[in-house]
Amino acid sequence: MDYKLIIPLIFLGFALAEIISSRFFSQPHEDKGDKWVEIISTLMLTGVTQPFILISAMYLAEQVAPTYAGSLAELTIGFKILILLIGDDMMQYWWHRASHTFPFLYGLHRAHHNGNYMSIRIVYRNNILYYSLMPSLWISGVLIYLGLGDIYIYYVVLKMSVIFGAHSNVRWDKPFIEHAWLSPIYWVLERTISTPATHAAHHGKYADDPATNYKGNFGNLLFFWDILFGTAKITRTYPIEYGVENLAPMSAKAQLLWPILQDETSPAEEITPAEPMKTSNAAAK
Repeated sequence: MDYKLIIPLIFLGFALAEIISSRFFSQPHEDKGDKWVEIISTLMLTGVTQPFILISAMYLAEQVAPTYAGSLAELTIGFKILILLIGDDMMQYWWHRASHTFPFLYGLHRAHHNGNYMSIRIVYRNNILYYSLMPSLWISGVLIYLGLGDIYIYYVVLKMSVIFGAHSNVRWDKPFIEHAWLSPIYWVLERTISTPATHAAHHGKYADDPATNYKGNFGNLLFFWDILFGTAKITRTYPIEYGVENLAPMSAKAQLLWPILQDETSPAEEITPAEPMKTSNAAAK
């Protein structure tokens, strides 16, 4: 099978699972523009942005360091994986964390959280410019040029499978949470990779919901980065609602192309990711 088909097939597998459970085409609290944001951003990233960045990074690396092509190819598989985990996944952790810290980056990332639900649909949901600036994608292109392309194929399949599972509303970790005899296994899993429960916490809407950790749980493939850098919260529960608390609505066009296109109701100062207020009625919901 062509490796280029593997990730789309895994994506479609999660989509089919959500269709079977009647939670794919019609999401709770869905706005009429949500589907368009998700369709456009998904097609742009997978069909244009990601290939363009990887190819551009390889080209630039060749211009800057032509003698280093394939220089890492003879490393052991373990070292290659470690380099990818640091250069790609850890860098994406810090990019994601920065996107919840600095107002401009949050303006590019906020579309991902404007979906008031968890679903495979929101995996690629982001401002079109967000991925263009993502350091880890550019680094990955350079690492491929340096000789890690053979491992990168398998690495990215594993990474995207974990990310798909962490965003999907098909909670594969539910049996681990419900059955005590599986708890020791899950203890290791939830501290190693992103799971539906740990990542759902990052999408929680209300600050006073005990299951929410909007300013943490940033990990993509590895949740270990949150453990290591002090941003982890593990509750084995799920938030009561998803979305963004106390921020003005944002139109589909602004979600996709802020700051090029902006809404009068969502000026830049409101995009600052301030700590959510503690006055919601989450406990009563």
